[in-house]
Amino acid sequence: MPRIATIGVYEFDASSFIRALDATGVTQVIDIRQRRGVRGSEYAWANARRLQALLAGARIAYEYHPELAPDTELRQLQYREDDRQGVGKRSRVRLSPEYIHAYTEEILDLAPLEPLVRRLPVHGIGALLCVEATAQACHRSLVAQRLAERFGFEVIDIEPTEPTEAELLR
Repeated sequence: MPRIATIGVYEFDASSFIRALDATGVTQVIDIRQRRGVRGSEYAWANARRLQALLAGARIAYEYHPELAPDTELRQLQYREDDRQGVGKRSRVRLSPEYIHAYTEEILDLAPLEPLVRRLPVHGIGALLCVEATAQACHRSLVAQRLAERFGFEVIDIEPTEPTEAELLR
């Protein structure tokens, strides 16, 4: 059975991010963020150019697939639900049903997935990348679910489990 992983940026630092990818056997990162920058100095490593250099140093391929990124209007739909529930993007644990429906209808149902599947590594695992720590709080879980349904992929959600170097130094 082919496998696809998902990973976010939050709660990782550069070292723990690469360790998590290596431990899972990831050889390609598929960036599906709309904006390839992350706010906060602790996540500067995840901004597009730095991330690509970090991955290249670890011999992990990088591809950007903006066709799978939610547009600003969709993101705002989720942010409104986050506000209603009193949670921030970094503490969200699940997507709203309205967002899931809109993302599926406006992005996922229209995006051809076959080209992405053909470009996945033969050796190793591809990992869908966004920012949220928890896959279920991010659209990457919807893409992974679709890949599982249509192409028989087993989904591996890589989530932070160990303290970052910065946390250990505190």
